[in-house]
Amino acid sequence: MRFALRRAGALPKSLSDSLRRVALGSLALLIALCLAWELWLAPLRPGGSLVALKALPLALPLKGILAGSRYTFQWASMLILAYLAEGATRAWAERGAPQYLAMAEVALSLAFFAAAVSYARLTRAGA
Repeated sequence: MRFALRRAGALPKSLSDSLRRVALGSLALLIALCLAWELWLAPLRPGGSLVALKALPLALPLKGILAGSRYTFQWASMLILAYLAEGATRAWAERGAPQYLAMAEVALSLAFFAAAVSYARLTRAGA
């Protein structure tokens, strides 16, 4: 049954749109989290720090994610692994508010990664 739906085009379009929305939402929330974390919520230095610039690379794939570019989903899924690693490291090493923010970073990174990889797989040629 699923194969028949995929061939008819009913499943991939709505599923790919949903995956694109999840990827876009988790990416936007991750950008907001990174900025808020390092500027206001729990900066490394009082008053904010230049570590907030870590959100800048996350802005690079926004245009391609909005457009549904499969290539962007592929390379952005590799980029997000750096944020996953940072979040896991800081969740392990820090206590208090930074630890919870790091756990949120891990969750958003995982959501983006899963959506991006699924989207890229669903939209590959011959799928």
